[in-house]
Amino acid sequence: MVSCITDCIEKPIRMCLENIGKFVGLHPWWFVTLPLAVSAGLGGGFLFLHDLKSNDIVEQFTPKNGRAKVERRFFQETFPQIDTQFSVLRLNTDGVFASLIFSCQTNVLSVGALDEILRIDGEVRGITANHSAKQFGYSDICATVNGTCYPNVLLDVLNYNASNIQLVNITFPLYCQSESNCIHFGNDISEVEVDDNGVVESAKAMRLFFYLQENNNTGDIWLQEFVNLLSNITSSLTEVSYFTSMSRQQEFEKSTTSVTQLFAITYFLAISFSIISCMRLDNVRNKVWLASLGVFATAQAVMSSFGLLLLMNVPFVITVASSPFLILGIGIDDMFIMISSWQRTNVQDTVPDRMAETYREAAISITITTLTDVLAFYLSYSNPFGSVQSFCLYAGTAVFFCYLYNITFFGACLALNGRREGENRHWLTCMKVPEDCPPGQSKGYAVCCVGGAYNHNTGTEKELPMTLFFRKYYGPFVTRVWTKALIFFIYLIYIAISVYGCLKLKEGINLKNLALDESYIVQYYEAEKTYFDYYGPNVMVAVNSTFPYWEESERNQLESCIIQFQELDFVKNLSISWLHSFEKYAVENHNEISSETAFKTNLYPFLDHNPMLRQDVKITNNDITASRLFLQTFTISSEKIMLNSLRKTAENCPYPLLVYHPAFIYYDQYTVIGHITVQTMSVATAVMLVIALVLIPNPLCALWVAFAIASVILGVTGFMALLNINLDSISMINLVICIGFSVDFSAHISYTFVSSAKSDANERVVEALTHLGYPILQGALSTIVGVVVLSASTSYIFRTLFTIVFLVITFGLLHGIAFLPVFLTFFGFCHKLSQH
Repeated sequence: MVSCITDCIEKPIRMCLENIGKFVGLHPWWFVTLPLAVSAGLGGGFLFLHDLKSNDIVEQFTPKNGRAKVERRFFQETFPQIDTQFSVLRLNTDGVFASLIFSCQTNVLSVGALDEILRIDGEVRGITANHSAKQFGYSDICATVNGTCYPNVLLDVLNYNASNIQLVNITFPLYCQSESNCIHFGNDISEVEVDDNGVVESAKAMRLFFYLQENNNTGDIWLQEFVNLLSNITSSLTEVSYFTSMSRQQEFEKSTTSVTQLFAITYFLAISFSIISCMRLDNVRNKVWLASLGVFATAQAVMSSFGLLLLMNVPFVITVASSPFLILGIGIDDMFIMISSWQRTNVQDTVPDRMAETYREAAISITITTLTDVLAFYLSYSNPFGSVQSFCLYAGTAVFFCYLYNITFFGACLALNGRREGENRHWLTCMKVPEDCPPGQSKGYAVCCVGGAYNHNTGTEKELPMTLFFRKYYGPFVTRVWTKALIFFIYLIYIAISVYGCLKLKEGINLKNLALDESYIVQYYEAEKTYFDYYGPNVMVAVNSTFPYWEESERNQLESCIIQFQELDFVKNLSISWLHSFEKYAVENHNEISSETAFKTNLYPFLDHNPMLRQDVKITNNDITASRLFLQTFTISSEKIMLNSLRKTAENCPYPLLVYHPAFIYYDQYTVIGHITVQTMSVATAVMLVIALVLIPNPLCALWVAFAIASVILGVTGFMALLNINLDSISMINLVICIGFSVDFSAHISYTFVSSAKSDANERVVEALTHLGYPILQGALSTIVGVVVLSASTSYIFRTLFTIVFLVITFGLLHGIAFLPVFLTFFGFCHKLSQH
């Protein structure tokens, strides 16, 4: 019989690690002091932490070199903003502004409500701030049109007098003071009721904007004063929500601060859990100190990895702040595996021999999980999202250091503890104690001063109650026929729910979720969604080439392209077009525009008469090299559909067209997040499979590990959607984590199952669960303990991390101690055969 044995790589690695274990056991103090010195040195990198923080939302949470960013550069270079002719429509960026939304359950256009709005508007315009010992006000830095601050047109129409609402017949959505002067109020008032003539009778909400000059460095100071004012404003008839162009970034950066205080709680919980898990009633075999030092080794790994990358000038993004919680879980998991292997060694052997045996049994298992975790993170560095790249680099490096310190620092601590146990010394006092209670001594003496018992038949430490539970009860229970059928049925239900959830998955990050729950911008976003969610962005459409506008046939062809835009479900109409206005101007003035000379001759006076439209035509050396027009859109449920439809329509036009709006910078994530996630998961899973094939001594069992990875990813993605968590750059990070953790559980069980010398598949499953059931359970619980405090965070980012990690650990644990053991019994030939 030909057997599939692949231990040609696994065997030499195991032997190498066995020699390392023996060497650590011979010279433990070297491996205590050296990691301490390394971590202390690398920890100096934290001095650069403040300088390397990089939390720019656009840079870190939208695709690097996204298409919209390239288009933005084109519009900025081709159609620069004219400071004296400010136009919101023509902004190539979000702009510098403050905004207010006034809402009222009755009528925001009542005289009383308008009086309150005008009072607050006056207070805002009266804000003064200081910069370089000079005082300035809103009028000094506001964006201007023809020398005056850009107005809030509704208040302008009312002449800043609330009583005028009863005298002016305002129509909605268009209000025309003259045939050539019409104002669109669709983004200014909302939930409007009109009479039979279209005259506004009431409205539920009003929005005001205060735009500032973009190139004025005093703008941020004024905006901060605006936030200070509005945070203390009082209103009785209206509810006021406020926002500024810098609010999103400011509130986002507060998320880091909010989670810092949770670190101390997390490490306290982790140490407590580890101590409880490793506590023994035997005064010699007690491993309390080992548990504490295992957590300390993980903290060293975080310090060393972060310090190293900070010394290498790697940006530190807020998402990285969540990785220490995960690294803690991974490190403690490896610690439990090491301790479990140590406990199965012969207590009569020398410490170096026991260390060699421990490393031979445990190190290959934690090597598999470390390799998979590190590669899962590093492979995801190719991701186009800066936040994901930074997290993966920091987390991957931390996992590597975690492994390094586990086999050096923690291994040395294990050896020193072994020396203490070998001399039968007390865990607390280090005094020698008897193995059995001397005659005549009290029960108190037996409890406090006796220890060192072990199983004299096997030479190993006495079996722990949980290990006994897995060997005598849980293992046999899982291998019964009816239990296997039940577990298989539960698995089918799990898959069905997961697939259903995946079909409901939504894409893209909600910008509101970048702020803390109690942030003032959350209220503004909710008010904006409630009242001003009807109209979408005014999209720029640029003709990106020299075009013969004077040829009627060419103009008609261009017009047919514009009509294709207007036929899209979410496009309302052509809001502004310099070409349409010029054609109308030419007809009214009986101008000839059918030749190049006549067209250009009449165009210049037209643009002089309409300075706003001048910004829409790029003229170089008397040639029109580019121009733009605008499309008013409606809000639809899918930004991805909107963006792709607009771009596809532009591409279908025979002329080179570009579509752009500042919001497209954020919409770009919707176009890439899906396939990038699938690509990242697929590549990482394939690499995991290769590692499993190389290091697990049976290819079929390696395939089961790959199956477990895919199954856990499917489950986490599906349940994530059912819990209303979108697929975005934050949840993508967690799906990368998903690969690492799903490998951790399945690889441990699979490797032990394959390595078992027993012939019966059921017996090998029982043995695998006996050896690793409790350590895997400990590792799962320790990871949850590591992140559980994040569930109390007021930041969506960190709560999402907890939710997904909880799903990953729950499903990974289910696969590790239930689904996978049952499936492995279906293939009795999946084991490591001895070679002759």
